[in-house]
Amino acid sequence: MAQGGLGDFEDILARLPKLPKFMKAGIPGVVVVLILIIWLASGVYTVGPGEQGVIRRFGKVIRKTSAGLNFHFPWPIEQRDVVNIARVRRLELGFRSNPRRPSITRPVPRESLMLTGDENIVDAQLIVQWRIKEPVKFLFRLQDPVATLRAATEIALRSRVGNTTVDEVLTVGRAKVQEETRAFLQKLMDTYESGILITAVKLQTVDAPDQVKDAFHEVVRAREDREKLIRQAEGYREDLIPKARGKAREIIRGAEAYKEERILRARGDAARFKSVLAEYKNAPEVTRERLHLETLERVLPNVEKIITDSKGGGSVLPILPLRGVGIPGLQQPITQSGQRERRQ
Repeated sequence: MAQGGLGDFEDILARLPKLPKFMKAGIPGVVVVLILIIWLASGVYTVGPGEQGVIRRFGKVIRKTSAGLNFHFPWPIEQRDVVNIARVRRLELGFRSNPRRPSITRPVPRESLMLTGDENIVDAQLIVQWRIKEPVKFLFRLQDPVATLRAATEIALRSRVGNTTVDEVLTVGRAKVQEETRAFLQKLMDTYESGILITAVKLQTVDAPDQVKDAFHEVVRAREDREKLIRQAEGYREDLIPKARGKAREIIRGAEAYKEERILRARGDAARFKSVLAEYKNAPEVTRERLHLETLERVLPNVEKIITDSKGGGSVLPILPLRGVGIPGLQQPITQSGQRERRQ
């Protein structure tokens, strides 16, 4: 039946005059056509968003293709490579995370232990984020671009940490180390023509080795306490010195005001003395008596005073304690001149 069926199929082909000659050859021709169609169809491919295709003809890069449906002559004439240039990839140095559980990590001391500029050992773990910016260089310049990137990252980090003190790496110098590592790493990858763009470098953990971690942290805490005390002392100084300066200025202003007051008072006293002197020269006796009485008024303001005339004799009547006795007309002391007078 196989032969009969084959003969019938050949008869059908013979009755089709419009068919191409190579199809009238029978089963071998159809098979060739089908193989040719399948071979050509294998050259149809799709480039997704954020991807780029690279076409090689006999090993030489001839063009790049963008997103969409594309065609190239199938192997062995041409070959295609589709590379995702938008995806940001991640490289871990000094540790490895579990793909299923990223929160679980495994340290890699061979990569993480390094020497600082002041000859201390630190355990540094780093994450590098990168993407492909030039697919041709990424595919064909390096045998293993990811391994090259890992080695270059370790070189860059050790170089930057080796030029920095341990205190800077652990505290204020982290951002500087990250930025310098990123710049140095990008320079290395450009030198290697890797086609890789470094988007970010992040220090995850920078600490002392486990063997000396506790002692190291004690030293760090002591230094932090010292810096804290220094800052407190500086703050107290900045608070006290302005107050002292203000108090000094206040005392100086008070002294200057007191000086002006004393000068003005002295000038006033001098002017008053000169005026009194002029009056004294005009009437010495009267002026002397007036000054004497005014002085008594000022020195003895609350003392009852009795003024008598020395020429009137030695009568004691003016000084008798007759106030309040109830004698009419003796409500005030009587002077020898016959006048009732009371001076306060």
